[in-house]
Amino acid sequence: MNRAIKILIAGICINLCMGVLYAWSVIGKALVSLGWSNADAGMPYTIGIVTFAAGVLIAGNLQDRMGPRNLVIAGAAMVGLGLIASSFVSSPLALLLTFGVLVGTGIGFAYACLSPSAMKWFHPSRKGMVNGLIAGGFGMASLYIAPMASYLIGEYSISTTFLTLGIGVLVIAVPMACTIVNPPADYKAEAPAGYKEPAGKKDVHNFTWREMMKTRQFYLMWIAFAFASSAGLMLIGNITSIALHQGGIQEAAYLVSLLAFFNTFGRIGMGMLSDKIGRVNTLLVAIALQIGNMMLFPTLTGEMGFAIGAAIAGVGYGALLSVFPSMTADFFGMKNYGSNFGVLYTAWGISGFMGPVMASMIVDSTGSYALAYTISAVMLAVAGGMAFMTKPVNVEGMLKKGELAAV
Repeated sequence: MNRAIKILIAGICINLCMGVLYAWSVIGKALVSLGWSNADAGMPYTIGIVTFAAGVLIAGNLQDRMGPRNLVIAGAAMVGLGLIASSFVSSPLALLLTFGVLVGTGIGFAYACLSPSAMKWFHPSRKGMVNGLIAGGFGMASLYIAPMASYLIGEYSISTTFLTLGIGVLVIAVPMACTIVNPPADYKAEAPAGYKEPAGKKDVHNFTWREMMKTRQFYLMWIAFAFASSAGLMLIGNITSIALHQGGIQEAAYLVSLLAFFNTFGRIGMGMLSDKIGRVNTLLVAIALQIGNMMLFPTLTGEMGFAIGAAIAGVGYGALLSVFPSMTADFFGMKNYGSNFGVLYTAWGISGFMGPVMASMIVDSTGSYALAYTISAVMLAVAGGMAFMTKPVNVEGMLKKGELAAV
């Protein structure tokens, strides 16, 4: 097995541990059953999303200069210790700090470094595939974490669940983090068999994050990422509660696993599709799927309907986590990819407020998610418009205006 494949597998396995965030639907439901409000039970998840994004921003900048290994080790350790600390607390504020801040930041530190490192080991024509597989590991985590959390909560307690997950992260993810490194400076990945360089293709300018923020493309991508992600995060964080409110389904943990499976499929499948038909075209397909799904969700009452809705939500949301990283590398180059994607990823962090918090406030005040679906559909339509307007950066024009440093 060559080094590139080993790095890719390690990255997938680490993200299988980091994906604990997506099991929150099960944990949050258990907290509500203990008397917590939907808002209190959802806030650690929301703060975790925000600190996750902040961790990506910080670690993305640092790993461009100091490499990925130590940052991934630190991130995995923070997640493990944060989960263990969560097992000893019982108040909303304390859980905000242990899970929301410590676990969220640790996930961001690890997540920020895995795709950049893996992409550097593979040919540029495989960016979508690599990003899809790495991101797929994160999404796939709920396939085992949600059922495990549901079982542990049912048989033991929420505290035991946190403790078990934390120990698992320390034992599995931290040793694997030690293998994550960038290739040597003179390394050049082989092109896939039969690959032909596109005619007229130009070298991508390696933008700094400051240069990137001078482009129209960055702001279009930022808005599209934030608005489109909010819909997926709203459903991921509340799918079991939605099934309970609309369909009276008491045991809906399987929906978390189903959503996770199709989330993973969306990340991998749509990432690979974007290598074939382009990033923007793939993004438009994913957003169209999500809009249709939001219009469908208010009508759902039965298990089959919720299963279909969860599957569509997973594919549409999962695509975002492989297409946007690849777009960032395509438009702004690989040299400063870590810091560039870290800045763009703040959009995902903001979406954690726009989606889950909005849904929690609406259901607490109205007893229904209907208004949340409508607002999400409108935001998705805006995201689609932003994506449609996103074209490659006119590097020559920016050079002439003095907006870029000549290389």
